[in-house]
Amino acid sequence: MNRRSLLQTAVLGAGFVLLAPGRVSALGGQAPEIGIKAPDFDLPGFSSVHPEQTRWSLNNLQGRWLVVYFYPRDFTSGCTIEAHGFQDALPAFQKKGAEVVAISADSVSDHESFCNSEELKFPLLSDPDGLVSKAYGSWMAPYSMRHTFLIDPESVLRAVWTGVRPVGHAKEVLTRLNELQTG
Repeated sequence: MNRRSLLQTAVLGAGFVLLAPGRVSALGGQAPEIGIKAPDFDLPGFSSVHPEQTRWSLNNLQGRWLVVYFYPRDFTSGCTIEAHGFQDALPAFQKKGAEVVAISADSVSDHESFCNSEELKFPLLSDPDGLVSKAYGSWMAPYSMRHTFLIDPESVLRAVWTGVRPVGHAKEVLTRLNELQTG
C-alpha cells in the first residue's frame, strides 16, 4: 500500500475525509466549507434558562460566537458526557461572548427531560427529520452524528470537528475559540 493509500485509510478510519483545504466530508455527508456562511437553521427546542422561548435560529443568534454541536441521542452515555463537558465550560464560553446550542433528532419533550435531569443551561434543539443535520453534513438516519461547528458573530463557519470524542471536547472547542479571538 502506498503512502497516499495509507493516509486515506487512516483518515477514513477516523470518520472523515479531508477533500481540500477547508472542505471536509464526514460520515453523515459533506460538512459546509470553513470560511463561508454557516447553513441557516430555525428549530424548536428547549432551554431551562429560557423556558418561554420555543424556537432558535442562526439569524437570532447572530452577533456573537456560536458553538453548534450535533449529537445522536439524549440520555446515552457519550451524549451525556459531552453535554456535561459543554455545561461545565459554559461560563468560559459565555465570558468569551459565545453561546452553545446542541442539536439532535430527539423531540422537544425529550430535550426538556434531558435538560432538567442533567441541569443543562444551554438550548437543545429538535431536528427530527434531520434537515439541519443534513445541511451540516451531520446526518446518518435516524440520528445526528457527533459533529461540532464554531461560527463567528457574522455567521461565518470558522472551525469543524467530526468524529468527536465526548471526553474533553468542550475544552478543545474553547481552546480553538480562544485562538480565533486572539489570533
